[in-house]
Amino acid sequence: MANKIKVLVVDDSAVVRQTLSDILNSDPQIEVIATAADPFLAAERMRTIVPDVITLDVEMPKMDGLTFLQKIMSQHPIPVVMCSSLADMGSETALRALEYGAVDIITKPKMGTRQFIEESRIQICDTIKAAASARVEQHRPQRDVAPKYSADVMIEKPTSRAMVQTTEKVVVVGASTGGTEALKVFLESLPEDTPGIVIVQHMPENFTAAFAKRLDSTCKVTVKEAADNDTVVRGRALIAPGNKHTLLKRSGARYYVEVKDGPLVSRHRPSVDVLFRSAARYGGKNIVGVIMTGMGDDGAKGMKEMHDAGAVTIAQDEASCVVFGMPHEAIKQGGVDKILPLERIAPEVMKLSI
Repeated sequence: MANKIKVLVVDDSAVVRQTLSDILNSDPQIEVIATAADPFLAAERMRTIVPDVITLDVEMPKMDGLTFLQKIMSQHPIPVVMCSSLADMGSETALRALEYGAVDIITKPKMGTRQFIEESRIQICDTIKAAASARVEQHRPQRDVAPKYSADVMIEKPTSRAMVQTTEKVVVVGASTGGTEALKVFLESLPEDTPGIVIVQHMPENFTAAFAKRLDSTCKVTVKEAADNDTVVRGRALIAPGNKHTLLKRSGARYYVEVKDGPLVSRHRPSVDVLFRSAARYGGKNIVGVIMTGMGDDGAKGMKEMHDAGAVTIAQDEASCVVFGMPHEAIKQGGVDKILPLERIAPEVMKLSI
């Protein structure tokens, strides 16, 4: 009991509070210690017990989630996961919350098929564990509660080096917890003539379009949510849509993306491993691969496959990561050429792309 992640659930909906509590308490590593219908009640709860993680509704009466988040971060910083509906207003506010210090976003649980409910449970519980790890420890063992698929379910492992029909470089990037801010730093540092970029950031569906739009307004490169058959071109970054796998493909000298459904791979959809394997298969030595902050091992195997196919690979260093899990696992697999602090990754990518 003492080692469980203690969670405070804050939401004005009694149904959501109960559903989230049931989901989180089903994991032996997590315990919901209290719930609250608004931030004032949450503050009362926190006077008697301090949680490891808070799940916080975006829109609430009396005080909205963003205001309460700012108070938490200024007075007693605790990892906060924003719990949002899919409404546009909620999505925008949740993205602002990430800039103000929230660790991640989850969508409010809803009913569906048994597979849908189980996948939602896995993703919600893993997000809470990642949030706790960002403050408590770097590596917390996770219990597999469902088959952990590899990229084999989406694309065959490359058996030979990609045919080199073009010298055009493509940059592929994978990130998770802490990645929204890391990607902002990375993309805002790139010039207009940057090689085409494809990104997997673990994020719920309906949030990636708003995330891409926000980045597009601050970056020299164009940033958009990837759509099936989008061409990968210089000066543009494509972000994999939430809840869809995104693969790099090539037809002659043209690189493009394939966006498709499929099972969770390495416990995620989109999966970094799926993108990286496709880059190894279709890009080979034309690829520059980057793995950033995040919990777990998604991308580690794919980065090793890219490395073996001739790509140059970069991992964000521990000191600049919110969670060092994904880069650490990629380094352990032997697929990383360079380990760099966040602010040095963009210049290195440009140097490798000349």
